[in-house]
Amino acid sequence: MTRFGYGIDATLARDVRRAGGAPAWFEQQLTSPGSFPDGAADAVRRWWPDLDRRASDLWQRQVQEVRGGWQVMEDYGRWLLVRRIRTRRPVLEKMTEFWEAMLHVPVSGDAHFTWRVDYGDTVRRHALGRFDELLTATTTHPAMLIFLSAATSTKRAPNENLGRELLELHTLGAGNYDEDDVKASARILTGHHVDLWESWKASYVKEDHATGKVRVKGFTHTNRKADGREVTREYLRYLAHHPLTAQHVCERLATKFVRDDPPRSLVKRLAKVYLKNDTAIVPVLRALAASKEFRSSAGDKLRDPGEDVVATYRALGVEVGRPSRNDSASNAILWQASRLGLTPHAWPRPDGTPVTDRVWASPSRALGSMDLHYSMAGGWWPSEGIRYRTPRAWVSSKKPVRFEDLVDAVSRDLLHRPASKRLVQTATIATGCKAREKIDRDHALYQWGFPRLLAAVLDSPDHLAC
Repeated sequence: MTRFGYGIDATLARDVRRAGGAPAWFEQQLTSPGSFPDGAADAVRRWWPDLDRRASDLWQRQVQEVRGGWQVMEDYGRWLLVRRIRTRRPVLEKMTEFWEAMLHVPVSGDAHFTWRVDYGDTVRRHALGRFDELLTATTTHPAMLIFLSAATSTKRAPNENLGRELLELHTLGAGNYDEDDVKASARILTGHHVDLWESWKASYVKEDHATGKVRVKGFTHTNRKADGREVTREYLRYLAHHPLTAQHVCERLATKFVRDDPPRSLVKRLAKVYLKNDTAIVPVLRALAASKEFRSSAGDKLRDPGEDVVATYRALGVEVGRPSRNDSASNAILWQASRLGLTPHAWPRPDGTPVTDRVWASPSRALGSMDLHYSMAGGWWPSEGIRYRTPRAWVSSKKPVRFEDLVDAVSRDLLHRPASKRLVQTATIATGCKAREKIDRDHALYQWGFPRLLAAVLDSPDHLAC
């Protein structure tokens, strides 16, 4: 639930119980996510209307200085973060994020921003489907074509950017191809076109396709027809089914969801499942979650900046409303992620947001997380368009409670697990309270010190790790 989601909250815990336990819930999330109504998450899309404008309209609004592309992309990041707070389909959400990072088109870009929201929607539709279909949909998508210079690649001047990154980052992996493969890959992909700076329409221009025999690794094709779309589909299907792609995809999955150095034996087992099931993603995730390596890695992964922000909102049970001013919480949430190191899909290089912990395990990140947790524990910032719970939620007015029992209650509420001895000890240091000290609504902890207790719980490995 923590590894394949964004933090446990009351709604998620209830869904798991209703499903009959975590394994049954996970299976339902994989095979029928639609059985979890997600109206609250779907509704936030309307908060940022630019997300549903056509590419040409977005461009004209930028040219006319109505709203810049960078502002639209900020809204996209905000929408993703708020959606992740609200969703009841965290596995679908997490896999959409995973593929958007692997098949990366950064949100920064003066041209591809016009198609970037549609690109994310495309990934979401295929996130729990088959990788060969996902690869075809993303490789030929206008956002990818623009970002990697394939939108204007022609037989007279084939651009190698997409052909190369397709091999290195999206399928076979670094070191598993040569320059002849790159050249042939680029020629296969010629013909796909986007009308830059004018209509922004995507099309296929047969006159621009480079015909003639092509060879990439074990893939060969006569490539005689001017319309090369069939060759492209066959080529992408070949790459998706290649054993090296199976290894590459499954290693990234195991790195993200198991540990930074996943055992080769696990990767090989997952790759075998991937190939046996015609590149279907669900059987691979099912096998990964059932593996002994996955189960023994509990608590070993560090949440990245976006995951930390979302999990903190979910743990505290805060309610975020529609943005009404610039500093509304639904806007400020993007700045919170940025202060921790990265806003959604803003990684500038083609290799996408890293899935290894070492990128985020720095002193500055730790201090940033502590600042985030403390400011939200106190309800100090953001303060507009947001509703925080107060100490009243944990301290009964009827009778005093021992501090160690209060820590346990807060831990069970925020983290859905009992407080460890280490957490109780940490909380006593953070607040100055003794373990058996009695706490009521007249106590200083309730009156002004409660944020220190909440922050101590959120700063713990039980929250930062998953």
